[in-house]
Amino acid sequence: MCTVRGRRRTNNASPQSHKAPISHLQTPTFGFQRPFLRLIYAIMDVDPRQYEQIAVNDNDIHSIVMSYLVHNCFKETVDSFIASTGMKQPSDYLDHMEKRKRIFTLALEGNALKAIELTEELAPDLLEKNKDLHFDLLSLHFVELVRSRKITEALEFARSKLSPLGNVQNFVAKLENFMTLLAFDEPEKSPMNHLLSIEYRQPVVESLNRAILAHANLPSCTPMERLIQQTTVVRQCLNQELAKDVPPPFSLKDFLEC
Repeated sequence: MCTVRGRRRTNNASPQSHKAPISHLQTPTFGFQRPFLRLIYAIMDVDPRQYEQIAVNDNDIHSIVMSYLVHNCFKETVDSFIASTGMKQPSDYLDHMEKRKRIFTLALEGNALKAIELTEELAPDLLEKNKDLHFDLLSLHFVELVRSRKITEALEFARSKLSPLGNVQNFVAKLENFMTLLAFDEPEKSPMNHLLSIEYRQPVVESLNRAILAHANLPSCTPMERLIQQTTVVRQCLNQELAKDVPPPFSLKDFLEC
């Protein structure tokens, strides 16, 4: 039975025992080897001496990293990663990845209408079925009109595109928040100024990315995210069951900094 302990090496641990079994990620471009190995074993947070000699399949680690890069459309990094590891190029994903990257880049840059147009080409009926996502994308365009001080256009767009959706209870509060921006000569100073920020766009774009992947019957969540989610849940359960006998709840930030 594993003894639950912290990650610090005990005095009896050999300084040579912490050799990661992954050998293919030695280039400066990719510093994945130790964090990913630690992440896999962080679920139980056992004494390092109990797992340092356990071999981890390089292909499994590479697949985790590759899925994350493809999910987030980091094409240049995917190319470098393939060259560094010798992995087979995921050909069926690349064309789809390029199209997704184009779509959410447009949305992040404020060109939501073009992003909607390309989404409808890539994933027909997606936005028709996902009204919440469609409303959020339309709202990005409205916000961009307000930011550009095109108030007349913003009002007309709100009347023709947003108001019909405003009849849905879920969208009433959102619509009121967006309309608040119009009450200020300087929307950036309004109580709803966060709607103008890139931080507001980012979750919308991530939701769009996941929805497009799901529409194409591709995983909408990466194995890396699942590992972190599972690690967090296991650590929470251990805290509840064993109370003082386990480390504090899992924190990815603390984990990567240790």
